[in-house]
Amino acid sequence: MKNIQLHTFSADMERKWLLPLIASCLVSISLFLLATLSIGASSDNKAQASLFQLFSSTQMESPSEMYGDSNLAEVPSLEPPSPPSLAYLISGTKGDGNRMKRTLQALYHPRNHYVLHLDLEAPPRERVELARYVRMEPTFREVGNVHVVGKANLVTYRGPTMVACTLHAAAILLRRSKDWDWFINLSASDYPLVTQDDLLHVLSYLPRDLNFIEHTNDIGWKEFQRAKPIIMDPGLYMSKKSDLFFTTQKRAMPSSFKLFTGSAWMALSRSFTEYCVWGWDNLPRTVLMYYTNFISSPEGYFHTVICNSREFRNTTINHDLHYIAWDNPPKQHPLSLGLGEFHNMSDSGAPFARKFKKDDPVLDKIDKELLGRGQGRLTPGGWCLGGDEDGKDPCLIMGDSTIIKPGLGAKRLESLILRLLSPKVFRSSQCVF
Repeated sequence: MKNIQLHTFSADMERKWLLPLIASCLVSISLFLLATLSIGASSDNKAQASLFQLFSSTQMESPSEMYGDSNLAEVPSLEPPSPPSLAYLISGTKGDGNRMKRTLQALYHPRNHYVLHLDLEAPPRERVELARYVRMEPTFREVGNVHVVGKANLVTYRGPTMVACTLHAAAILLRRSKDWDWFINLSASDYPLVTQDDLLHVLSYLPRDLNFIEHTNDIGWKEFQRAKPIIMDPGLYMSKKSDLFFTTQKRAMPSSFKLFTGSAWMALSRSFTEYCVWGWDNLPRTVLMYYTNFISSPEGYFHTVICNSREFRNTTINHDLHYIAWDNPPKQHPLSLGLGEFHNMSDSGAPFARKFKKDDPVLDKIDKELLGRGQGRLTPGGWCLGGDEDGKDPCLIMGDSTIIKPGLGAKRLESLILRLLSPKVFRSSQCVF
């Protein structure tokens, strides 16, 4: 009982200091990014002013008045914090091998860790070719931070096998490395809109226990079409993919936990990822067993776990870090993005977008104008020491992975993060019961 009380006290203390910590980080973000990302004169002065207007819009003179902590009134150090490390799952199915290569090239940074999963529907030859590419790429071989799942899982669309695949990748990443900070799941139809230097730079100023997960407790029509039906995913016990099948019975809504739903794409903190994998208080396992018979469980499992956990429910940022275009009213699938959406994607500030058709021309435009990446090459960053004379690949010579050189993408992402963490947005959008 004493241990339980101590654990509860510790969790309460963490929640007590979370807002002051975020306020301090917001000040640090604005001060440092304004110092390091000033590129023009007149236009950037307007952008810098708008950042400080964000804080003044709270009608409080300082973060110390906002949260009652006099220590926050001190001017933060401009010494840049150490960049985080990200753990990526890139998943695909039959015919996605080359798309996964391209996405990996666009996302690569030696600080990060990557798991590539081609599901069991893909022929063995395609999986072997993907593994051979990773093994033969000089940078991947030298750093050793890219892993291709050899014993693939069968993943059924809308089924719980997608959640199982995600947890499998998370477990691999937790075992392979102890130094990453966020777990990000992407598919072969996703693509980055900022460089990894941009993303790592902005994330450097955030508390490492924040979780980017779009969620709501207003499940609406999903109660009758997804929660109450009882389904079975053949991918759990068959060796070949087939569609879900339904039982004739219906079930009541759960009473021991509240259902939440949202986007299947997220960036989860290492601490919450460990909680989902190890499940030390059994909530993650209980919810997982419930979602085994739930339609489109990837759009509810992690959301329900985090919002029903006292330890993690106040660490959520209600955004999936993606730009996604939908029909009005929304249909089952989002719209495929093309050249007509390029400026909307860029202006959104989101670090990722989906979904894209294979080799769509807009991907070449993103490579050229947003990532600075040549065809078939890795996205350059501060770790690339080579020159680009005569078309050479600057990343063939690898330097210090802690050197980060953010660009304009960092400014766009910074604006999005500051908006999401503003006092009017941050608390009001968290796990509302």
